[in-house]
Amino acid sequence: MADADLHFYFDPVCQFAWMTSKWVRQVIAQRVYTVEWRLISLRLVNEHIDYAAHFPPEYQAGHDAGLRMLRVAAAARARHGPEAVDRLQIAFGTHIFDRPPWRDAAERTATVGHPPHVAAILAQAELPAELLDALDDTSWDAEIRDETIAARAMTGEDVGTPILHVDPPGGVAFFGPVISRLPSPEQAVELWDNVLGLARFGGFAELKRSLRERPQLQVFGLTTADIGKVEDWHGGSRRRKEDRGRPATVSE
Repeated sequence: MADADLHFYFDPVCQFAWMTSKWVRQVIAQRVYTVEWRLISLRLVNEHIDYAAHFPPEYQAGHDAGLRMLRVAAAARARHGPEAVDRLQIAFGTHIFDRPPWRDAAERTATVGHPPHVAAILAQAELPAELLDALDDTSWDAEIRDETIAARAMTGEDVGTPILHVDPPGGVAFFGPVISRLPSPEQAVELWDNVLGLARFGGFAELKRSLRERPQLQVFGLTTADIGKVEDWHGGSRRRKEDRGRPATVSE
């Protein structure tokens, strides 16, 4: 897939990357685009951060799970090609976000990224169960790290996921867009054209607001008819009030 029209860098545990990917899949269903799904780890992005001081308590476990699942994705790509990551990306999001709400953070932490959970993901993606061996195989981390560094080299380091690289290798790359609602098919293409119009202007740097709605995902108890609770994200995370004056960290 060296001639892909879009490189989409994702971490499986990022709800905003999942929402953006659902929108992008709406666009590619209507436009002649090919997408290569690439890997970026929020755990590696934040490896220098004291999680206890800067993030809500469940974040480290979530980011650790994301890295474990990215190892599986890297192994699948090496053994079965980029198309395997396409199927895995859908299965990750389905089993993490397009499902009933978790009872609590403890249930989510005890499930996501663990072998039974990932086994179901592999089954949906029609990939062999032996890829579970990659979950704890840190030899894949160098490849994931290189891809994470490459993605952020195109955008600057004060970003998380997703990162989109349009018309690679020479085209524009950007973080986001962060969206909380899934547009209609007609709106999806219009939004895509508007985003590219901004991103392709060489002098454009940023359009941002830290207020974000909880994404319209089943795991949050929301449907496309619901508007999620508005939360204020600081430095890319729902940081605790006492930490808001500290240096920014990146979670999504």
